[in-house]
Amino acid sequence: MKNITYRTMGTCSSFIDIELDGDIINEVTFIGGCAGNTQGVAKLLKGMKVEDVIQRLKGIDCGGKGTSCPDQLAQALIQAKERGEC
Repeated sequence: MKNITYRTMGTCSSFIDIELDGDIINEVTFIGGCAGNTQGVAKLLKGMKVEDVIQRLKGIDCGGKGTSCPDQLAQALIQAKERGEC
């Protein structure tokens, strides 16, 4: 298992904790943000492949901010892939 903590930018959440098992999402926890939405997103992603999550969430905008909590999760996973963490 690999644990990653990502500091978000431009969203209500401040951090995202991600637990990976290889290239599979095991657990996601958003620190801050809209609790119901972020918990729902986290539960839907459990068991998904990192690449599938990136493709689904990258570019989602929240209120014209240019990003969102789901987009920030995609950005965290892109960085993890670039560093060889998944």
